[in-house]
Amino acid sequence: MAIWSALRALAARSSVNAGVTVAKRAMSGHDRTFAIEPSRWQWNRFKDYFHYYCMLGLIPVGAVITLTNVFVGPATLSEIPEGYTPKYWEYYRHPISRWIARYILKNPQEDYEKYLHMIFEEQERRLIRKLEVEIKEKMKERQDYQAYYYRPITAKYHRATRDTAEYLDTVRGE
Repeated sequence: MAIWSALRALAARSSVNAGVTVAKRAMSGHDRTFAIEPSRWQWNRFKDYFHYYCMLGLIPVGAVITLTNVFVGPATLSEIPEGYTPKYWEYYRHPISRWIARYILKNPQEDYEKYLHMIFEEQERRLIRKLEVEIKEKMKERQDYQAYYYRPITAKYHRATRDTAEYLDTVRGE
């Protein structure tokens, strides 16, 4: 064993200083030197923060997972009572998966209905575009005017004009 430790010390000494010159600062004595090297403060600080925040998250999450597996455990299949409709999160086996499905993820039925509504809206838009193309073709075929539009008119001004015209008719006596 003593041979291995001697060889290890010799290998470490030769690999560290193998062909590398290190800047040194002479101290008060001739044999005392201080090797100048880059600071490792940022690296050590990064490691400290990394380990701190990993442990800050990993220890509670690990404890929750362990306690859930030990005390609650996976769900078991059983008969569904008459008249009871299971909720969508009750189909998951693990309690953590059930909690995530219930409180974080969206209801799959709602997502499906939103998707169907989007398909319906796209279908309506497609039919309107198809109808517009047909109208433009008919206008071109019959040499109709080139634009079709509807200008909305506010009804209150029309009623005011009509009332004024009726009043003028009664005043003039026509």
